[in-house]
Amino acid sequence: MVEALAYGDASAAWCGVIGANTGLLTNFLDQGVVKEVYPRPDMITAGVLAPAGRAERVPGGFRLSGRWSFGSGIGHSDWVTSGAFVFQDGEPYASPDGSNPHESRQFLVPCDQVEPVDNWNTTGLCGTGSCDYTITDVFVPEEHTFTFYEPRGRISPLAQPDSFMRALCGVPLGVARAALDHARGIALTRVDRMTGVAWSDSFRVQLALAECEADYNASRSAVYAAMTRQWEVLAAGGTLDDLTTEERAASPLAWLHAFRTARSVVNRLYDLLQTWSINRSSPMDRWLRDTATMCQNLTAQDAVLESVGAYLLGGTPKFRISLGISS
Repeated sequence: MVEALAYGDASAAWCGVIGANTGLLTNFLDQGVVKEVYPRPDMITAGVLAPAGRAERVPGGFRLSGRWSFGSGIGHSDWVTSGAFVFQDGEPYASPDGSNPHESRQFLVPCDQVEPVDNWNTTGLCGTGSCDYTITDVFVPEEHTFTFYEPRGRISPLAQPDSFMRALCGVPLGVARAALDHARGIALTRVDRMTGVAWSDSFRVQLALAECEADYNASRSAVYAAMTRQWEVLAAGGTLDDLTTEERAASPLAWLHAFRTARSVVNRLYDLLQTWSINRSSPMDRWLRDTATMCQNLTAQDAVLESVGAYLLGGTPKFRISLGISS
């Protein structure tokens, strides 16, 4: 579904993923408050999961303050979830079980208690409205907080630490598919004005399209193969720990590769179409900017490669949630 949305518009798909994650969040909330928080199935949660805020422990909950960047879709949300480090009496709060010397959590806040910052003036994904936002001394009840390492609902393939990361790679895959179809459509109608040779008979065009198609197919197949294997194990009642080392590493690597491959495919097709790409009326212009921007997301960064590499070598990943590792 995300690929289909991105085929038409990357920003719509990006926000669609964010909104769709609302259902995933309910797996980690206290089940007694889920219907209170989400009385309708069409409610949307957006926000930034990175712990950029500060949450001071108070009786019954927390006082949350901070500023978060890249709040995609918060302008259309009902709730905003934000990551923050926890403090008690002004000091860093350590997890009671000793697993974390400075605990961080997610905090659900009604959208009317969030102040957007009008600073989303970007190269691509312009329609996501991924602006900064601030929250100032807002009380958050304990039951409106959660972590992705503590499922509270029915254990399922969706109640996993990495579940919110899985669908985002559908955005670059949908854009790449749209760009490939667009370029092939042009190649079927164009004739080289200097030689009179149809583009469909041009070695340069044939080679570029075939190479890009091969890269796209391999990247998309890797995503679906890794996700299918993960789903099979989890649906059978297993855990992520039941995957082999290589199987567990395959998903974050496939997600990252989808982003980078899409950007490469769009760049090569942009060059293939030459001056037919450069006008704002060409979708290639938007796809070029959108893929350049989406590849700055953490999912497509070297931190993923570093973390997976550490995991494959028996070390401690920095970005552990990309592998669904809780400790």
